[in-house]
Amino acid sequence: MTEHTEEPLILTLELAPDEQAWAQAQRNLYFPPQRNIVPAHITLFHTLRAEHEALVLEIMNKPRPAPLVRIEAPVLLGHGVAYRLFCPAGALIREAICASLPADSLTRQDQSRWRPHLTVQNKVSPEQARTLHAQLSAEPPRAASFAAALNLWRYLGGPWKKIARVAFAPPESVREDEQALGIPRSESWQ
Repeated sequence: MTEHTEEPLILTLELAPDEQAWAQAQRNLYFPPQRNIVPAHITLFHTLRAEHEALVLEIMNKPRPAPLVRIEAPVLLGHGVAYRLFCPAGALIREAICASLPADSLTRQDQSRWRPHLTVQNKVSPEQARTLHAQLSAEPPRAASFAAALNLWRYLGGPWKKIARVAFAPPESVREDEQALGIPRSESWQ
């Protein structure tokens, strides 16, 4: 366990290497450079209390197969653009952590229903956001993939410091519903 501090924790999903590289490239292209200080990520929790670090690490370290992640349509955020994500297993991980923490220890944002997304642009003018949204909406959809790991970060007033990375086990065999949707099994999940 790392040294105990009061700075809050952030829990994220890391995508499979090819998708993570693509997401980071998107962020590097469209995020204002002075604000692009953390890597591309899918946030599971925005603000966890530092005092819960050991419990969160315990839950993170439970073996689980890599969750399916499908990057879906871009969505306009007002002053930016994000991609909606389909990741039901991510919601289950969130639920396990929520059930293990005192209810009053979660922020309102973290108590809310999880709406997984991948932000590729933020803190720009509404016109810039609308332009990028239109551009990204015209692009073909991405193939489904898997998450590679859970990452726990310490918030340092802007930048983040990685505390732990826990890789997922290989994905389970493709389920019938995924086959029906034409979702291929990724061979590069970690």
